[in-house]
Amino acid sequence: QVRLVESGGDLVQPGGSLRLSCAASGFPFRSYELQWVRQAPGKGLEWVANIGSRRRYLRYADSVKGRFTISRDDAKNIMYLQMNSLKPEDTAVYYCEAAGARGQGTQVTVSS
Repeated sequence: QVRLVESGGDLVQPGGSLRLSCAASGFPFRSYELQWVRQAPGKGLEWVANIGSRRRYLRYADSVKGRFTISRDDAKNIMYLQMNSLKPEDTAVYYCEAAGARGQGTQVTVSS
């Protein structure tokens, strides 16, 4: 059974940084594309970034390009999202997705 568990969300001031993690199990992690999506209050899901198997590609939404970095550790079955220069509009629940599943999400709040 696919299981995805996000962590690392927090309250942070504008301009600050956070690193989100997504621990995965139940599927051949290294063979799958992984991605982050987010949902801001009152809005729909927004794709944030994805990373191919073997890091063949990294792709970012324009809204986070240059500020966020997606990565993966295939030895530990963990995906990361390093978020720098955070803005209030980055406030959302962040979810990881892989193998047709989505985690429970982790809350990121950017506010002074």
